[in-house]
Amino acid sequence: MRADDVKKNELKPWLRQQWVIPLQANAEFVCAMEDVLEVYTRPYDPARPVVCLDELSKQLVAETRTPLPAQPGQPERVDYEYERGGTANLFLTCEPLVGQRHVTVTEQRTAVDFAQEVRNLLEVRYPHAEKVVLVMDNLNTHKPAALYQAFEPAVARSLIERLEIHHTPKHGSWLNMAEIELSILSRQCLDRRIPDAATLTQEVAAWEQARNADPRP
Repeated sequence: MRADDVKKNELKPWLRQQWVIPLQANAEFVCAMEDVLEVYTRPYDPARPVVCLDELSKQLVAETRTPLPAQPGQPERVDYEYERGGTANLFLTCEPLVGQRHVTVTEQRTAVDFAQEVRNLLEVRYPHAEKVVLVMDNLNTHKPAALYQAFEPAVARSLIERLEIHHTPKHGSWLNMAEIELSILSRQCLDRRIPDAATLTQEVAAWEQARNADPRP
């Protein structure tokens, strides 16, 4: 064995990698997984669009000194000091078969915020759909009961009747296509200092417009 191979295979106990460790045989996981996968195999139906929803927290950080622009052979330089501006929450919904996504910025991540996002989804973005087939993870606020927390019972019931909800398995949120979109959003738009919610809203709107211009699912 070559010396390089020996060095490569040495144990490095000081290193740690975050990973999705598969569960052992788990009927609940398989049941939820196959349910979501079945949803993804359905043909496109505008009366019953398949929509995925996920959310992400973003820390708001402002510069305390003007960054020095990049120059040939030298990257942009930012000061190590910064000013914290709190956090914001981003709801992302996407319709995989159409290749469209939408991002909403909110101040908080509460059941009421989730309920309002669902109402906007149904009444503003899909007002003519018979039902919206909604795929999401098992976050504690992602429950139909959130609609009753936010709205009068009659309104909540009417909204729920237009939903067909499918939850990804616990420890299986990677089956949610909206999570993939959030990962892309994070890399393409959020991997820098953004000072406030207004700027964040402008930036994600520009990202959304550019990404939606490419109609590929």
